[in-house]
Amino acid sequence: MSLVDGWTGRSACALQAALRMSNELFAQRLGIAVRTVASWHQKPSLRPKSEIQQILDTTLEQASAAVKERFAALTTDSPSGEQPRADERLDIDPNITAALDWLDHHADRQPGASRRDVASRLAQVDQQDIDERGIRRTHVNQRRVAQALDEYYRDRDSGHGLYGASYGDGRKVTTSVLTRPDWLDLDCPLIATHDRLVLGTTTDHATPLDSEAAGHAAQRLAESLACNVRLTDMPLYRLVNIDVSHGRLAGSVAVTHFVRYALTMDLLEGELIDALATDVPLSPESLPLRAHYLPDVTSVVNVSNRLCAGGTLALCAIARPADPYRGPADYVLLVQERSGHVVNAARRLAVIPKGFHQPLTDYRSDAQIGATLRREMEEEFFGREDIDNTIGDQRRADPMHPSRLSEPMKWLMGAPERLAMECTGFGLNLVSGNFEFASLIVINDDEFWTRFGGDIEANWEASTLRQYSSLDSELLSELIEDDAWSNEGLFALLQGLRRLRQIGGDRVNVPTIEWEMR
Repeated sequence: MSLVDGWTGRSACALQAALRMSNELFAQRLGIAVRTVASWHQKPSLRPKSEIQQILDTTLEQASAAVKERFAALTTDSPSGEQPRADERLDIDPNITAALDWLDHHADRQPGASRRDVASRLAQVDQQDIDERGIRRTHVNQRRVAQALDEYYRDRDSGHGLYGASYGDGRKVTTSVLTRPDWLDLDCPLIATHDRLVLGTTTDHATPLDSEAAGHAAQRLAESLACNVRLTDMPLYRLVNIDVSHGRLAGSVAVTHFVRYALTMDLLEGELIDALATDVPLSPESLPLRAHYLPDVTSVVNVSNRLCAGGTLALCAIARPADPYRGPADYVLLVQERSGHVVNAARRLAVIPKGFHQPLTDYRSDAQIGATLRREMEEEFFGREDIDNTIGDQRRADPMHPSRLSEPMKWLMGAPERLAMECTGFGLNLVSGNFEFASLIVINDDEFWTRFGGDIEANWEASTLRQYSSLDSELLSELIEDDAWSNEGLFALLQGLRRLRQIGGDRVNVPTIEWEMR
């Protein structure tokens, strides 16, 4: 890349990569703010101020021959605005850098060892092998996953069981969500007086990585780079303890980061699916990561001694007025298919909104489940990219301030009776040990659909969006039976439909659903 026209954020990041420096060290070297360096990563076309241009010129001029050679390699034949190649991203993506630093530290490696490991693996990645593995994985459905985990964790105490349900004309379904009777049918309004999950002071718990676990983590990074999968090191809440009952959520969370989850617990699903896809008998020997991180039900339930991240997901029911072409007044129910660009749960059916429970800027207030659901509504329904921290840094003091809300959300929040949010159930997903807060969102005023129904559009995390009528019992039964569901998505759907049947009145003709524990 020629610098005749001056530096851009992209070329500045290439210099940072050539120098092998973190954001903090590079900012210190240049004598500028760390947030300025971060802005170059987020906006590659951004042109630094003239005085910073001069500093960058001097830094490059004073660099060693090896640094200049690396800089030239990174900036040759890479037109501005073009997506960086996988090997470039290994050097310039700050999220990948954070992951490599984390892996070096927790696998007790020398600084830079993980980068060399990932670079070596990246050079050997075969895209055809990845594609073929992806095809094999599509043949492993929700039922098979639930059955396999039921057998693997067969030694369960009498208080816990796998969530399942009978519905319609006696059909049955089982999920991989471990729950208890007092964790179900919570009917808990997600308002401050009932939604009492709090931020605790517990330090982040870390399990050392052995050589095998570190190798799987490095392979995850190499394949993510090769497939251009988005990986963002955002803060996450991890569950420390939980105390739920009818009408009440309580417990505490601490803060961890997505990189730690992506390189540890999130690997369990792929390991399991690959074993099932190739008919490998399941055992601690064939599932070494599961044996390391989640060996038995005791380790699943004991959330304070492990990484237990997770999320909130809600069946959304939006009131619609009667229509001469469609029929009587009902609720429209929305279901998504997860995009292939999502680092986890790709191509699975899920309710929408669905998201990791994580803070934005107010770590204490955002610990409430309702805070995540409101944010996910803005992001996944109404297109608020500025609150999607997988896209850019969060710089607003209050991203959910009333003055910043989208028009649909502002209208919903304008009158308390228009929007109701409840938690319908809680469980721990045996797939990766995640906590799952199943919820129901009901928009009761059918004026919303008339005014804003056309504004609802899923974000990048969804590849398709489907709608169902709450009056179509037959189609809803077929939806429940679809084996493309994620286990947590099916859990939220069943609990949401069960609650909607109780409160929806004449707008609802939902199949009778009775939960069971296996």
